[in-house]
Amino acid sequence: MYRLLIVDDEEIITDSLYETFARHMPDQLDVCKAYSALEALNWMRRSRIDIVLTDIRMPGMSGLELTQEIQTHWPQCRIIFLTGHSDFDYAYKALQMPNVRYLLKTEGYDKVLTIVEQVMEEIRQSHHMLEGLERSRELHIQLAVFQQEEYVRQLLQDCNSAPFSLSEISEMQTELTKRSIELQADAPVYLVLGRINTLLDAGTNLRQVQDSVRIIGSTLLSEQATYVSVSDHYGDIIWLLQPIKEKGYTPNPFTSYIEGTLELVQEACFASLEMSIAFTLSGRACAWSQISKQYERLRLLQWMKIGDGVSMVLTDNYEVFTAGAAKEPVRISSRIDVMSGYLETGRFQSFYDIFEELVGELMLQDMTMERAMETYYHLALLLYSTCNRWGLQQGTADQRSLLQLGDYACMKDAVQSLYRTADELVHFKRSSEEERTNLVIQALGRYIKDNLEKDLSLVRLAELNHFNPSYLSRLFKQEMGINLSEYIDDCRIRKAKELLHKSDLMVREVALQVGYEAAHSFTRLFKKLTGMTPQEYRESLLVR
Repeated sequence: MYRLLIVDDEEIITDSLYETFARHMPDQLDVCKAYSALEALNWMRRSRIDIVLTDIRMPGMSGLELTQEIQTHWPQCRIIFLTGHSDFDYAYKALQMPNVRYLLKTEGYDKVLTIVEQVMEEIRQSHHMLEGLERSRELHIQLAVFQQEEYVRQLLQDCNSAPFSLSEISEMQTELTKRSIELQADAPVYLVLGRINTLLDAGTNLRQVQDSVRIIGSTLLSEQATYVSVSDHYGDIIWLLQPIKEKGYTPNPFTSYIEGTLELVQEACFASLEMSIAFTLSGRACAWSQISKQYERLRLLQWMKIGDGVSMVLTDNYEVFTAGAAKEPVRISSRIDVMSGYLETGRFQSFYDIFEELVGELMLQDMTMERAMETYYHLALLLYSTCNRWGLQQGTADQRSLLQLGDYACMKDAVQSLYRTADELVHFKRSSEEERTNLVIQALGRYIKDNLEKDLSLVRLAELNHFNPSYLSRLFKQEMGINLSEYIDDCRIRKAKELLHKSDLMVREVALQVGYEAAHSFTRLFKKLTGMTPQEYRESLLVR
């Protein structure tokens, strides 16, 4: 889904264009509006905008000045100037800018719709062009990655939380430079963790898929950031990023730039590779000495929040790490933590893979009793605590005996109990996914009905529910069978009818209570959906 922002200081033009586009292609276009250039810039800080439809002459900041600001921070954004001025100088300046078109208001709405559709197709084609760019750079990436990957993986695993000394920073910079990594050892870094959610066919080369995703992501992120990327041991993709300062500015906030660009990466990966990618990123830069902890936080956050097949961008808004914290135990406990994350997020095959691995170790002939008991109780405690948290105390027959190894005649019987409990938890998780989705959509519907007078844009609703806007739109349509914008309009009209029938409020007061600052916009929508103006509807009730 692409995002269109309409900007014009003439309110009636902005509202009319907004209503036209919101209903023209609701499955493909998320429409936003602003009545000034400054309000438009606020939108750009909150969310990625793909297309801006703007007037040239506006008070305060002109459309040309607005475009310069947009292209500084969002170079991929397309601009369409819609103006009543056919002045050659304005047209000439507009056409000198990249990704810009010029259109007169006198050409009509049909022409505007056509131009926007053409721009959307250009964006789609640019995503497919990234596939060719990927192939041309593949050899270079393979050679560079060979030198970089193990070093970066070592940093992700071994950084010890203690601040680096000046000599350590100097040594790290030498190592980075030697491996052609352009990051600075004396500056903090942002981390991005990407997970491929699409199930791969048996014959698919995972490494090639990872490299393709890395090239697409790195190509788009490189416009405002220096980076290094690596595939980790779990099959996920990591980027370490720093903002480019040589251009004379730092994107503000840099996290917003990363979030918006990652949405573009998701679109490009789907268009070029037919792959669904989920991203988790650090909400602020961290010191190099902290990247191991930040990496583990992102992994845990992704396990907790993202299930298979969900294309999402999730930001870790964490507090500053406490220096000198003790290292967490490794081996069994670390694998148990990974299993818990897989179970919570519905990655059942990965959960069973580690489960089988630990059970296999448990049953080895040369396993010591102490080690066997440790492994068993780690597994049992994970399953027991999960049953408690999920409310399955009475539903799992073997749960009461899980923590009493002596209740079983032999270790084989105890292991069978672990299997039965694990299967029960997986069955419960699968059966409750649909119910949880329904609860999310029901809560969203209640919020809309209770807050019709507030901002109900897709971007705002996504912020409130911690969803990616495009994903929230698809999820709502999938569950409700209606576009989110159509649902909101229906709720507003229902509420408006109720107010017109049961109150003496003036039409403009009713408009405000259902979220319309301009009475004429409310009247136009009401008549479009009911065939009558609000006043005609009220009078028809009196006749009855």
